[in-house]
Amino acid sequence: MPDPPRAPVPAPPVSTPHPPGRALRASDADRDRVAAVLSEAFATGRLTSLEHADRLEAAYAAVTLDDLIPITQDLPDVTTSATVTAGRQEVGALFSKVVRGGRWLAGRHTRLSATFGALIVDLSEAVLPGREITLEVGAHFGKLIIRVPEGAHVIDEVSGMFAKRHVSGSRDGEGTPVIRVVGRVAFGKIVVSRERTDWNLPGGP
Repeated sequence: MPDPPRAPVPAPPVSTPHPPGRALRASDADRDRVAAVLSEAFATGRLTSLEHADRLEAAYAAVTLDDLIPITQDLPDVTTSATVTAGRQEVGALFSKVVRGGRWLAGRHTRLSATFGALIVDLSEAVLPGREITLEVGAHFGKLIIRVPEGAHVIDEVSGMFAKRHVSGSRDGEGTPVIRVVGRVAFGKIVVSRERTDWNLPGGP
């Protein structure tokens, strides 16, 4: 007699791919994109300084992409160039004098260099893309002067050789910007301060 028909063997379960976007962990690039949107909104008056600071803190504390969605859902998107600016930026002076000041969007990692010239950077009115930014400085036979926001906590990690350095900044005040200064100065001068002097800064005396 023929064997009775066997019951079909159920196929092994197929793993379902992770839903795109949701619950995936956010990267630094994802946080930078959100920071760019927030900084653009602050610069154009869509957000107050307090709203910008609160949302920025939430953006850099975000763990997943889902955490980032509500932070900018009521704001327009920005161009790719603005997103890149929020991540990294470079300003340099070569055999010249360059002044950067007023309302501008600084990068989370900004490289400043002065070679046989002078670079003057005023961050007092700049839109900072995070609670902490890094300034990578390089002065070779040049002068680099940086004005930081009032109350900023400055972390000095600059090395020098035959150089003059003056780095100052407040070390108290919870919630104030943290500016980490790294790099090297050789046969040059670097000044980081919260005070406005006769540095030919925009709007200076």
